[in-house]
Amino acid sequence: MKAVIINEFGGTGVMKIEDVERPVPAADEILIKVYASGVNPVDRAVREGGNDILRPYLKWPLILGWDASGIVEEIGSNVTNFKKGDEVYGVPNFPGNGSYAEYMAAKASQFALKPKNLSFNKAAAIPLTGLVAANSIFDLGKLEAGQRIFIQGASGSVGNFAVQFAKVKGAYVIGSASTDKLEFVKQLGADEVIDYKTQSFEELLQDIDVVLEASSVRDNKERLKSIAVLKKGGIFISANVDFPFDDAVKKAMEKKNVKGEFLAAQTNHLTWLNQFA
Repeated sequence: MKAVIINEFGGTGVMKIEDVERPVPAADEILIKVYASGVNPVDRAVREGGNDILRPYLKWPLILGWDASGIVEEIGSNVTNFKKGDEVYGVPNFPGNGSYAEYMAAKASQFALKPKNLSFNKAAAIPLTGLVAANSIFDLGKLEAGQRIFIQGASGSVGNFAVQFAKVKGAYVIGSASTDKLEFVKQLGADEVIDYKTQSFEELLQDIDVVLEASSVRDNKERLKSIAVLKKGGIFISANVDFPFDDAVKKAMEKKNVKGEFLAAQTNHLTWLNQFA
């Protein structure tokens, strides 16, 4: 089969289309004929060599791609929830067996049936960012109905899912975005919007239950502002796993009894996500 392989780290030039053996699914895996693959910032990060957290897991040759949709070609001996011919979408194994390929083998537990009303292209744009949002606010943030959540970067790929999920949960949702994206965030269901270019959220908010750092800004000084708007015992979640908390942030969280979380592992909420399709 054809696949996009990297045998070294670097720019886009390190990606090569090569002929490789078609994978054989393990007992708990499915083999998928890939119809569409998502492209995410993590693909570039891995291609360039990752960071201190990612690098130990990266071995050549490596196939990029951590979003996929396609049709089940084979099933492993222990797989009972899929059959050949099922249309599915989900997250490939990380790292190495990515979706930039004609076929890929992946854990069956990381996939779900594709909603019938979604094209393969649209379905492949959902899994990674949708799961990051769901895992962040539900598994780590323990968000409940009636709580107040502040989502930074609410118009982005993770943030826009988080806004919608939080509203379905019954939370009061506040989202920050640039001036030209405020109306979009309102349409997603946000109860309040903050223009980060002209407004200082730390002067407008207080007693927030959960803050989700879904923006791409990596600045511990901004995190201190986020901790300041949380209530005592609140939860701060960051999707930027490559950017650790510094000592000042850790001290601020300890002083306010705030729990700081990075999304490390993912629970498969794809079946639940299907209600939004």
